Amino acid sequence: MTPAAHQGTGPAPVPVAGQPAIGLAVGRGTGPELAAVFERVLRVLTAARPTGVRIVRSPRLYHSYVSLRSLAGPAGIQDLTGQDAEHYERFCRDLADAGTTAVFRTAINAQSLYLVRHRLRAVKVDLLREGETSLLLVRDQAQGFYTGENRHTPGEVVRTMAFSRETTEAVVRHALERARREWPDGRIDRIVMAYKFHLLDGAFDAWVADIAERLGIRIEVFQPDTVNRNLITHGLPDRTLLIAGNEWADIMHVVLLDRFGAQRQESRCTENVYLGPGAAGLVEYQTVHGSADDLAGRDLVNPVATLRAAALVAERHAGVSGAVGAVETALAVLDDKGVHTPDLGGRHSTTAVVDALVDVLDLPGAPTGSTAPVGGP
Repeated sequence: MTPAAHQGTGPAPVPVAGQPAIGLAVGRGTGPELAAVFERVLRVLTAARPTGVRIVRSPRLYHSYVSLRSLAGPAGIQDLTGQDAEHYERFCRDLADAGTTAVFRTAINAQSLYLVRHRLRAVKVDLLREGETSLLLVRDQAQGFYTGENRHTPGEVVRTMAFSRETTEAVVRHALERARREWPDGRIDRIVMAYKFHLLDGAFDAWVADIAERLGIRIEVFQPDTVNRNLITHGLPDRTLLIAGNEWADIMHVVLLDRFGAQRQESRCTENVYLGPGAAGLVEYQTVHGSADDLAGRDLVNPVATLRAAALVAERHAGVSGAVGAVETALAVLDDKGVHTPDLGGRHSTTAVVDALVDVLDLPGAPTGSTAPVGGP
């Protein structure tokens, strides 16, 4: 895609000396409510910066699957899905072209999302810990069944997808780079790849063997059911780098969170890193939970994952040292006080939880209180 082909998604980030730009993309369902939470808390966390932050919002409200189903049949869904994917891809490329390094996105329809992840070569990265044991999950979102395209005929949907050696190597190289960043002493005890490689006529595991030899590392390639069996029987050793096909990792992410992270998807955020030309270096933060359309407009959606995403963006992309720790400390205070949304057994609204967190937030140099500004820069 040429630069001229991906203009027109709204005002481009205007460079301001010392002011980081952060992208924001909003889907339907509870997306607008969580976007407001993200903006508010990010501004509180970055208030001590002389320039604050500039939030660059996509002008399009992207569809959830529920909103698509309410508007159109299969043909209409496919068309709107393509429009959302094209727009979001252009928005991400525009951000990257402008030097923006982070975007927060609320949940959108998975088919639109995976069209973009394929085109921009996305991987999801999540470091999980259980005591002293850590597991780095790198989820390959750039290829495979999830990234396919559909052709409809009466009574049948044909889905076409691909795996490639080039993409596989890009994923492995990024996984290694990320592992060395997370474990700077250089110790990686095991590298495991979980893919349905038996379906690919020997091509995939041959690619991996060649990549491993050239990189001077040992990679064990297993079928997903073997990884599951080993996980149940033996666990995974400390410093395991687990590179996984999306078909398995999507399902197992919540299981691994429970096993290693002791967290639920409703309160977890994670990051997607784009590796492809034109968007390389852009990191997309998201909640692990979905669009929760049934809660839209009721002020009941759990904001914890969004709060954590705001903290990560503030610390990693706006230079606010201690933002993650401050938010985690504040969340622990809320836990002690029983301030939770109904999904966690509490009686508090989304707004009440955010108000309570802002009130107890203790970030050096940052103001506290529930009157933090919401909205424009």
